[in-house]
Amino acid sequence: MKELCGADYVHRLDLAPTAEMLTAYRKGGLAWPAYAAQFEALIGTRRIERADRSLFADACLLCSEDKPHHCHRRIVAEYLQRHWKGISIAHL
Repeated sequence: MKELCGADYVHRLDLAPTAEMLTAYRKGGLAWPAYAAQFEALIGTRRIERADRSLFADACLLCSEDKPHHCHRRIVAEYLQRHWKGISIAHL
């Protein structure tokens, strides 16, 4: 990231689904609506909104999904947008 665009990379496991949850979704054992609900409940339990907000200034959330409609980064961004004022989301 530093070489590519001068940005720092911070690996945040609290913003990621569990391996079991992701495997179940990818193998078709967990449909998107159930996966999304479980993941949102998980980040709620993790209380990610208590994170240092300055870590998210001009942040870009990364994921292997190419579109936001079935992506955990969208769920994280929208969750934080509901809990923090002044958050804007742009899907790149």
